[in-house]
Amino acid sequence: MIDAYGIHLGPLYLRFYALILIAGMVVGAWLVARRAPNYGLDRSLVWDGVVWAVIPGLIGARLYHVLTPSPASGLTTEYYLQNPLQMLAIWEGGLGIYGAIVGGMLGIAAYGLRHKQPLLRWLDLIAPSMAIGQGIGRWGNFVNQELYGRPTDLPWAIYIDLANRLPGYEAFERFHPLFLYESVWNIGFGVLLMVLAWRGRAWLRPGDVLTLYIMQYAVIRFLLDFLRLDSHGIAGIPAFTTAQIIAMIGFVGGLAFLIGRRVVGKKRA
Repeated sequence: MIDAYGIHLGPLYLRFYALILIAGMVVGAWLVARRAPNYGLDRSLVWDGVVWAVIPGLIGARLYHVLTPSPASGLTTEYYLQNPLQMLAIWEGGLGIYGAIVGGMLGIAAYGLRHKQPLLRWLDLIAPSMAIGQGIGRWGNFVNQELYGRPTDLPWAIYIDLANRLPGYEAFERFHPLFLYESVWNIGFGVLLMVLAWRGRAWLRPGDVLTLYIMQYAVIRFLLDFLRLDSHGIAGIPAFTTAQIIAMIGFVGGLAFLIGRRVVGKKRA
């Protein structure tokens, strides 16, 4: 039997959200494996490395949610500390993309060091595929009717069932599809980074593509949080959400890295 959120196969319940996330991971890994020989890297390492990236990525994504749960979830960090088993209930929702990125990169770093691989070259290769995989995975939010923004009458607004509307917005039916905005941005920028990585390989330095990936995601996340209805904030900083503050740090840090290494390089030259 199939319902709005998944497929029932006897005792098994395959959620569309999980299947879409897996599809994003598989497409991303396939792109990495396909492009690896062009950069002198061993594609046979890709599929083994996926496990090293996915498990820490899930752990990081869950920890980020536990530490910064959205107000709409009705949960708090204190609740998770008092009910530690709930931290494991990822099937009930609650994954943070920042935590997934950090956890996944740490897993890739561990795998690369173990196999004595050029880590920055691998991360530069992976970054565009990661953006495309994120873009695909965001459609899981569409299935769950989550990650929508403020009410709007724009032609591309999406209808949200009453049961999935946030408190205070029950009278509204159509909202900004934030998942769509982020999906289009990530896929488009992922393709752009692939083109840049290939055409600019003569002047790009190891780590540049990865840095540009971090910076581009910081931009879209910072902008979309102005439309979000359920962002977590930091006490004493009312103007920005937690995600926006992290985005600003990521963008400024990435820009400083790109400029700084070139300034130092010129001085040495």
